[in-house]
Amino acid sequence: MAKVKIYKTHTCPFCRMESEFLTEKGVAFDEVFVDDDFKQATEMMNISGQMGVPFTVIKKDGSSPITILGFDKTKLDEVLEIVGVSK
Repeated sequence: MAKVKIYKTHTCPFCRMESEFLTEKGVAFDEVFVDDDFKQATEMMNISGQMGVPFTVIKKDGSSPITILGFDKTKLDEVLEIVGVSK
């Protein structure tokens, strides 16, 4: 099973939309508010090389982490193997 972590801020509408999308699809995820946690913001910058959110890290068993910058339904569906077509 994939482990999903979303780096986000409290004021980001796309972060909220991604969280709602994953919840509707039944995907469990951890969320990190980088505007509250400097250590996590630094971790995100080290992984991504930038400060844009949402920034999603997906870890699947036996493979390298997959990163997604922004709310990309198509990529999330593909990586998480979500059944059905996104609107």
